[in-house]
Amino acid sequence: MRVAALLALALLAGCTYPADPDGTLDRVEGGVLRAGVSPSPRSRAEVALVERFARRLGARVVWVRDGEEHLVKRLEKGELDVAVGGLTKTSPWSTHAALTRPYDGEHVMATPLGENAWLVRLERFLIEEAP
Repeated sequence: MRVAALLALALLAGCTYPADPDGTLDRVEGGVLRAGVSPSPRSRAEVALVERFARRLGARVVWVRDGEEHLVKRLEKGELDVAVGGLTKTSPWSTHAALTRPYDGEHVMATPLGENAWLVRLERFLIEEAP
């Protein structure tokens, strides 16, 4: 049993969790955050949040404006890093994108599935900074 535990620790020592298989967090830090926004009464506040998040990462934001369905498809293709625009915790997109925890009781942001380090960093920011 002791050998198995030591072997498991040795294997895990080289792993970093959470991870981004596509390297989103590493690419965005000091680079470009590709963000999508869907028209919504909340869009202005959410755009400001994404801009503040990008500044914290030393990144600049390149915006794409489109409907929710097209933004989610772009997330799935790896063309966007985050999508905002009135998405809520009951969003029908939860099987196509990773949704943040609600940051104001109801609203969420969407990120690509599987980019867990990216999602964790965004959620930490939202806990600290969201209204």
